[in-house]
Amino acid sequence: MKIGIIGIGNMGSAIAKGLLDDNELFLSNRGSNLDFFKDKDCTISDNESVVKNSDYIVLAVKPKYYPSVIAEIKDFLKDKIFISIAAGFTIKKLQDLLGDNKKIVMTMPNTPASIGEGMSILLPNKNVSDDEIQNVLSIFSSFGKAIIIDEDQFDVAAVINGCLPAFVDLFMEGLSDGAVLCGLKRDISYELIAQTIVGAAKLMDKTKEHPGLLKDKVTSPAGTTIEGVKALELNNFRAALIKAVEASFNKSKSM
Repeated sequence: MKIGIIGIGNMGSAIAKGLLDDNELFLSNRGSNLDFFKDKDCTISDNESVVKNSDYIVLAVKPKYYPSVIAEIKDFLKDKIFISIAAGFTIKKLQDLLGDNKKIVMTMPNTPASIGEGMSILLPNKNVSDDEIQNVLSIFSSFGKAIIIDEDQFDVAAVINGCLPAFVDLFMEGLSDGAVLCGLKRDISYELIAQTIVGAAKLMDKTKEHPGLLKDKVTSPAGTTIEGVKALELNNFRAALIKAVEASFNKSKSM
């Protein structure tokens, strides 16, 4: 497929890296983040050329730049598929900027896309055909997993999808600090933590068991794990996570 990406920041770069091998890519960026792609099999040009040469266009600039960039490119979109990855937008807001007749897919991918392990949620408007929806699913599935989600679920799902990598990174950093405090070398702690989190996530995904049940299988009576769980609960671990999701959700609604 011919895919254009406007904006090669952290997320745009992650998507582009995930799509390099099997698609014809057209990239543009106003900054200097394109060095990685200069010797790759893709075309680097300006926003107008990216839109004219692509069938599917991902706008990966910061949300505050959406109105100005959309004003620049919307006359060249015609029957092309416009794909948004910005927080704080709705289908209605995008249609107001682009026009009611435009084909729009709202998405929220995340940065593990750059290593083929991304998770993306998709919400198409009524102008996007079933075949086009499948093509967008194929694009986002090429660097991980992608699902269609209902509009009333999109905002909170986008918070989980977009913000969770940062929450997990903070979690891993804290675990490593604790391990170092207790005498473990930093590099060993990171290797153990990363693989264990990957394994625990895959176990939940594969078994579909409730995370509380999986936790119970690890917590032996009067053992080390339940002692750690107690310490987490005394420090409001789950309440802090709930508040973090709620704070991010409220911020997204105010943008």
